[in-house]
Amino acid sequence: MNDTARDNPSRKLIIAIDGPAGAGKSTIASRLARKLGYVNLESGAMYRALALKAIQRDASLDDEPALVKLAQDARIQLEPTIGGNRTFLDGRDVSSRIRERDITDAASRVSVHPRVREWMVARQREMGIGGGVVMEGRDIGTKVFPDADLKIFLDADPVVREQRRRDQHKIKGEMAESVTADLRERDRRDRTRAASPLIAADDAITIDSSKLGEDEVLAQVERLVRDKIRT
Repeated sequence: MNDTARDNPSRKLIIAIDGPAGAGKSTIASRLARKLGYVNLESGAMYRALALKAIQRDASLDDEPALVKLAQDARIQLEPTIGGNRTFLDGRDVSSRIRERDITDAASRVSVHPRVREWMVARQREMGIGGGVVMEGRDIGTKVFPDADLKIFLDADPVVREQRRRDQHKIKGEMAESVTADLRERDRRDRTRAASPLIAADDAITIDSSKLGEDEVLAQVERLVRDKIRT
């Protein structure tokens, strides 16, 4: 825990949850935030919103300067609700649209650009600097909040993550193979990008969810939070 937290035990924590697609980050972060009364800052939703804006403006997902300009002009807001975050882009609720497969792929491509990530990191820090947040993504503990009070790296076997994603979208047959290929490509981009590649922070606690249910993972994370609050 950082010095501020030691000086003021009542200060709300900054909790960072990182990990690959399909490991369960979004679900755990959302449930944990609700239990703690914290805000769930979902970094992926912000990249998805920017990707949607790029598609709407017919901007190339490989044109970094154009994407940075779009980001600077965009109003991306996260509004916590009992059922999870609602995402607003320029005043419009795009919560459902940004979960569709074309946006998922586009967001992964948008997120590889260093200047885009630099802009996003600045916004994310502004949103969470006061504490009382659970933030999940792929570089939260290493880049966005390197001094987070608690860092968790949630991982799972690739085969398990692929099956979860197929089950999530209720996809079988040839489409299932497409989903698997998409997830593997996202893993490759996340782990090999030049800007903030997906890695566990040195001081992160790794949880392998391959053989754990959602409730079991949440219980482990809650214990870590309680221990951190007591220190």
